[in-house]
Amino acid sequence: MTDTAIADAPDRSAWLGLMAVLPLVLIVAMDGSILYLAMPRVTAALLPSADQALWILDIYGFIVGSLLITFGNIGDRYGRLKLIMVGATVFGAGSLGAAYAQSAESLIAFRALMGLGGTTLLPSGLAIVSALFPDARQRARAIGIFAATFAAGFAVGPILGGMLLRDFEWGSVFLINVPVVLAFLIAAPLLLREVRATSHGRIDGLSLLFSFAGILLFTYAVKAAATHGLGAVPAAAGITGILALAMFLRRQMRIDYPLLDLSLFSDRIFSIAILTGLLSLVVWSAAAYLSGIYLQSVLGFDVFSAALLTLPGAIVLTATCVGTAGIVERIGRKPALVATHLLIGAGVLILMFTTVDAGVAVFIASTVIAGIGYGLSFSLVAEIAISAVPAERAGAAGSIAETSNELGNALGISLLGSLAALSFRLLGPDVAGTLDETLAQPELTADTVFHAKTAFLTGLHVAVGVGGLLMLALGIVAWLWLPKKLPQ
Repeated sequence: MTDTAIADAPDRSAWLGLMAVLPLVLIVAMDGSILYLAMPRVTAALLPSADQALWILDIYGFIVGSLLITFGNIGDRYGRLKLIMVGATVFGAGSLGAAYAQSAESLIAFRALMGLGGTTLLPSGLAIVSALFPDARQRARAIGIFAATFAAGFAVGPILGGMLLRDFEWGSVFLINVPVVLAFLIAAPLLLREVRATSHGRIDGLSLLFSFAGILLFTYAVKAAATHGLGAVPAAAGITGILALAMFLRRQMRIDYPLLDLSLFSDRIFSIAILTGLLSLVVWSAAAYLSGIYLQSVLGFDVFSAALLTLPGAIVLTATCVGTAGIVERIGRKPALVATHLLIGAGVLILMFTTVDAGVAVFIASTVIAGIGYGLSFSLVAEIAISAVPAERAGAAGSIAETSNELGNALGISLLGSLAALSFRLLGPDVAGTLDETLAQPELTADTVFHAKTAFLTGLHVAVGVGGLLMLALGIVAWLWLPKKLPQ
């Protein structure tokens, strides 16, 4: 990093700078979870189709996942502070537009705009925070607080969402971002300094195009096939998306300044860490989304009561994230990483014991057990990935770790959510494409309502079953494949 003058800044200034960044970290993390609980209200207000509902949820994650590494390069070249201020402005504008969206199409567009701004916030914020603390011990502490804030945002998002939705319209879950962004834009020039990398290469436009188009087209194909069946358009989109991703990977191996440094994946520790970050967020996002619908639309809880039921898991997740360093010191890095897989896998598999009539105790047990695993994952993945590569490649490793999290958050709803949607389409009463759309139809018989809820629950069981088994399988691979002692 340049701007080493930050090293001479007094401790108080550095900590004030960290405090300026943390609210942004919190709202970005909350955006990954707060909307899950609001979706039944959004569905009732805007009447999105099944595939539009999925796009509302995950277009943000796909924009972020597609552009994260690219914007990391832009920040290195032009300055992280400039980039994060522009990104925060765009994120705030997107949030304001989303809060007052009048149609599913406009909400998807504003969520995409939020994703464009959100792409800059986490990696630039982490780079700025790292530069604020020249002392290694203080820097580690600051980054730990950064990670804990991110984990807390994921955990408290549904709770805050439930509190807002109890008294306000669904747009309030977006509107709360605006004052945070405004406060950051005022404080940032006073408390933060510019940060640039000492060297950078040019940004490859074709790589950006291939990765962005490939991810969007492939996921569109998955969604459309799950919701409406495999037709000519989804098939063509899927094939085109796969070809674009193949071209992206091929190009990364041939250009001087790749967006994705594939050579890092030759290290098995790095590969397992990245897969852990990706898959844990896949499972988390799908389970959180489907559970929110289950609690409200199947069991009949109001939105605030459903939010309160997430509180035990949220507390455990945040506490685990804060205490991960102590856990790792006691049991070691490899056992802690394997425990991440086993706890998440076992936790989400417990959801298979939910029924149409009862499931509160099962849900709480699931979130508490899986919450320990998620807390370990949030704190461990980036640290292990970065420590597995040479110091001069730590920035690339960190960007890939961030991308795996963001992409996993979006893929969970697209892939496992689409699997649940496919189950509902095949097993449901064929009244509408989703459970909420079905229950909104007038003059439904009791048998039809029970049929629809049962079909949704089967889809939930299929999705969490697949996700849980994948996590357990990755845990076994990690135990057998990784060396006994991981690098510090």
